[in-house]
Amino acid sequence: MNRKQVPKGKLVRRFGVNLFDQPKYDRLLKRKPAKPGMHGTKRGGKKASEYNRQLQEKQKIKFAYGLSEKQFRNVFERAKSLPGITGDNMLALLERRLDNVIYRAGFACTRAMARQIVGHGHIHLNGRVVNIPSALVRPGDVIEVKPREHIQKLVREQLARNNVKSRTTWVEVLEDQLQVKVDHIPRREEIPTIANEQMVVELYAK
Repeated sequence: MNRKQVPKGKLVRRFGVNLFDQPKYDRLLKRKPAKPGMHGTKRGGKKASEYNRQLQEKQKIKFAYGLSEKQFRNVFERAKSLPGITGDNMLALLERRLDNVIYRAGFACTRAMARQIVGHGHIHLNGRVVNIPSALVRPGDVIEVKPREHIQKLVREQLARNNVKSRTTWVEVLEDQLQVKVDHIPRREEIPTIANEQMVVELYAK
């Protein structure tokens, strides 16, 4: 996939938000609060336009979930076709991605790692191997790690490091069985806020 590879630390400093939900980036923002680059410490300048602010909010979400521009646009179009609030639908669709669920469950330390685990066929969804990171989970779905010693060992190591309870409330994580059960579609209040999704909706509405 054609993704522009930008160091995560620079992205976090550019937007001033811990997009990747990792403690090291909180520490980075405290140590280096200014934007990256030689002009990062300068104040003032032109006030950002409405379009620029909307674009920034979209970029935050896109980078956080590791999507390409085309993938993100497809998610938005699908969200727009669903009943309810488009911004809420968009975030719910992003959260329901299989790679994101693996990450939220604590089976991986980053979404990139979760995407790799899924892509290599290490995950079963309702008893069948699924290697598509963008596959959407539904209420009642059961996700489990393939019964291979090396991948199960890796996942258990990740679970020991990650604070699962702080990551999600709409799935149940069974650590002993290395299983995740989807309880319901995530509600807006269950999704961490990293950007103003309404501004993204306004951006695409133009």
